Amino acid sequence: MSEKIILVWFRNDLRIHDNEILLEAIRKADKVLPVYCFDPYYFQKTADGIPKTGNFRARFLLESVADLRKNLRALGSELIIRIGNPAEILPQLAEEYQVNEVYHHREVAYEETDISEQVETALWKIRLNLKHFIGHTLYHKEDLPFPIKDIPDSFATFKKKVERDSNVRPCIDTPENINTPEIADAGELPTLQQLGLDEPVDDPRAAIKFTGGETAALSRLQEYFESSNAVTTGKGRNVSADHSSKLSPWISLGCISMRQVYWAVIKHEQETHIHTGALLLELLWRDYFRFMFKKHGKKFFANDDAETEPSARQHALFETWKNGETGIPFIDASMHELNATGYIGNFSRQMVAGYLVRDLGIDWKKGVAYFEEKLIDYSPASNWGNWAFVAGLGHDPRDNRYFNITKQATELETKSDFISTWLPETVAAG
Repeated sequence: MSEKIILVWFRNDLRIHDNEILLEAIRKADKVLPVYCFDPYYFQKTADGIPKTGNFRARFLLESVADLRKNLRALGSELIIRIGNPAEILPQLAEEYQVNEVYHHREVAYEETDISEQVETALWKIRLNLKHFIGHTLYHKEDLPFPIKDIPDSFATFKKKVERDSNVRPCIDTPENINTPEIADAGELPTLQQLGLDEPVDDPRAAIKFTGGETAALSRLQEYFESSNAVTTGKGRNVSADHSSKLSPWISLGCISMRQVYWAVIKHEQETHIHTGALLLELLWRDYFRFMFKKHGKKFFANDDAETEPSARQHALFETWKNGETGIPFIDASMHELNATGYIGNFSRQMVAGYLVRDLGIDWKKGVAYFEEKLIDYSPASNWGNWAFVAGLGHDPRDNRYFNITKQATELETKSDFISTWLPETVAAG
């Protein structure tokens, strides 16, 4: 009898802990073939001439894939790395290694689902099945107290019902070893230059250095608990306005699962009696936006006006916003930090997004694209969902209250190292 071989297609699930497709493949197959494809689609330039994926975000991805390969090798396995269209590469590898089935985690955003459908069609032509798993949410969709089509559009209602009537599943076991076919050419990790990008320069003003990969994710989780202890007890020096976990870059690429974070929080609270509800709220918002994408798809934005060509003035205003040259210190400091590090906190994101849309009157989708390029924690559902809410397109008007961005941003005091002393002539003259 011939061996059963399952190809595991890694995408935004770059971990060995709590990874259902990996463990299920090990259980069902004689040998497992792990594969990651760097799809040129994500490294092309947009119609505006900007990279779809910027260099900070791309470097974080490269680090995460390299760490996945290292962790797989520690289990006796290997990660095949290829550059190219997955719909072409995966069938080729499947035939080369006599694969019986392909596993992957299902996505919800339309670009990612389109790629999945292309792969599924290509595999079907060689009579192979692409099996879909659900592994990117805190709550499994089958455990929700309502079907997807009836999910409440209000986050407050969604949160109340889910927390009351649903449970978070336990984490999946971690493999002890992986039996992999003999691989003649595992492939090399591409360089940023091969992906069409320059090496980013790390800014010394950055509060945290984000390094991609599961190893760094687990380390960051522990650091968060230690810093939250210091904040609560008054010990240590890390007492600032921003106590967010900063786990989002690793969560977005699946270097750590939301269930891992959840159960680590529960364990920490039981041991220390220190409440870290803000982190659980972060996870719930991510679930909410993914389920909104699943429920509404592109219809989530159906009430948006037709896109129009920006005027020369709007283009100039957008340039001042993205370069941090608006003359509003908090807005400019936030944009300088984003451009220099690939990351800003959630409050800063809400403020700069609101300023772009409401005060400058710029099409919110321009902001969506800019964040996609820059943010190392870019996630389609969270990015589009948050921008849509700022633009007033959320399905519950209570979640879209207007607030005066200019007034708040002007009154905010900040000692950020990213504040520029430069002011536009018109502001300085006034």
